[in-house]
Parts: sequence; C-alpha cells; structure tokens
Amino acid sequence: MAFVVADGLRKRFRTKERLGLFKSRNKVVEALAGVSFEVGKGRLFSLVGPNGAGKTTTVKILATLLLPDAGTAMVGGHDIVREAGAVRRITGLMLYPDKGFFGKLSGLENLVYYGMLYGLSKADAERRGKELLELVDLAGAANRPYEEYSMGMKARLALAKALINDPELLLLDEPTVGIDPLGARKIRELISGLKREGKTIIFTSHNLWEVEELSDEVALIMGGRLLAVGPPGEIKARFGFKPRVVAVVRCSGDFPYGYLEDGKYVINVDTDRPAQLLAKIVEEAENRGCEVAEASIREPSLEEVVVKIWRGTSARGETAT
Repeated sequence: MAFVVADGLRKRFRTKERLGLFKSRNKVVEALAGVSFEVGKGRLFSLVGPNGAGKTTTVKILATLLLPDAGTAMVGGHDIVREAGAVRRITGLMLYPDKGFFGKLSGLENLVYYGMLYGLSKADAERRGKELLELVDLAGAANRPYEEYSMGMKARLALAKALINDPELLLLDEPTVGIDPLGARKIRELISGLKREGKTIIFTSHNLWEVEELSDEVALIMGGRLLAVGPPGEIKARFGFKPRVVAVVRCSGDFPYGYLEDGKYVINVDTDRPAQLLAKIVEEAENRGCEVAEASIREPSLEEVVVKIWRGTSARGETAT
C-alpha cells in the first residue's frame, strides 16, 4: 500500500528576470508541471534531476513548507494541505543547507530545542537527543558548539534532527552534498539502517552511484516533469540499456567473435543474454585452443542512462527551469 501519494502536483514561482543594469521584467517559472508518483511504506524512493528540475520543490511540498498551486498529495493517509499538522507529526525533514541550527548552542542543545518544539518534555528531549547523537556517531561532540562542527558532522546532526520525532517518513534533500567520502559513506550507512527499520524515505541526490545503491525506485525529473519512474534496473531496460559482454581472446587462427587488434580478438557486445553469450565465447575459445585473457559482464550504470536521457530531453528543447 502506498504511504506517499502525489497526484498532479503543480507549482509556479514569480521572479524577476534582469534585462540589463537597470531593467527587469516579471517572469513565471514552472517548477512542477503535474508530478505524480507513489511510494510504498518502508521503501526508499529517489528523485533525480539537474539543478532546478523540481526535486527540492517536491520535497518542500510533501513537508508542508510549500503549498501546491494544483494537485494533491497524501502522507500516511493525511492530506498535506487540509491535515498539515498530522503530516508534520509523522515526517522528518533534512534540507541542504540546513539553516535551522544555533551556532552557539551545542549539538545536544539544538536537538533538545527541536524535541521540545515537537512537544517532548525537556527530560525526554534530552534523552532522545542523546540516543540520536549516539546513532549518528556524534556522542563525543554532544557538548561542542554547532559552529565548531565540520561539514560531515553538521550533516549527521541534521539527520538526527530529522529523526527527533521518530518519523514514519524521512525527506532527505541532498544529505551527502559537500561531505568528504568517509562522511558520505557514514550517512549512506545510516540511511540504509533506517530503511531496514521500516522508515519510508524520499531522497534526492546528484550522486547517481549512491542513488543506485540505496534506491528501491527512482524518479527522473526535468523541467518539473517526470520522465521515468521505476526500479533502477527497469529504467535501464526501458531506455534500451543492456548488459555488455567484454572479453579479450588470444588466438593464432580466426575467431568468430569480436575484432582483431594487436593480435587479440576484442569483444564488446550489448546483449539481453550476457551469460549465454559469454559461455559461448569461452566454449569456442576452448574448442579452438585459444586463451581467454579477459571475460566479464558489465551492467550499465544509472549515471550512463540518466545522462543519455537528459541530453536527449535537452536536445528536444525540454530543458529544466
């Protein structure tokens, strides 16, 4: 059963377009143009798109920070407009950059503050804050001022803040951006653990490797429109991306596969049946007394697929706003 349902979400922003040093004109930017999707309970759903595609706008609408101009959305059976309070009680939000922390307060004091905003007593908020600092590996920095935290520490504290109310839905907007590889890995491990606990997670990122690693489903968004929604493997297949058989065979005579280069037969073939093709290549090499120097099956990456789709969409004039 779907825990999050977005149906025809639309959002426009009015802004100013500069025409020179002293002139400007009003401009309407369509951030979302009828976005619809569903996220099952306990699933991790990623929104992927270039800057300005509509990812953060979607997240903010689901978090009740923005009202849609049209369309509806439900979170845990609650309407995001008519039942915004109920939605907030079961939702945790991590935005980048998170400007909601007080620099002079410690990490723990910041969490206690937000826990009390959710209605916890000071004692309960402190207990919950300590639990979360332990979870995100910040217990040793609990009493350090927030302004002394590194980027990675700030990101982990932002994740802890998003969890302060023990939400059923987590909205994570670029949680690993600007963080060193070790810090980003720690965030990914935390997200994977939260998913195993049954949290429903909507995630945005420009790091397509981590999107592919973490996601049950991916939505490709550009110019406020969804181009594709589905599991990463399904999206690859839908757009014609197949596994590739890569092999190098040393053979003194002719070989029926690949092309001859520097005395070796090089094979690069995209196929729906990679295991069968690779088995045939190995069998043929054995029958002819040839040596298989290299043999592997390479799956197309989500990044390859997404870049090709974006380029094709941009070439047709459907650029992001």
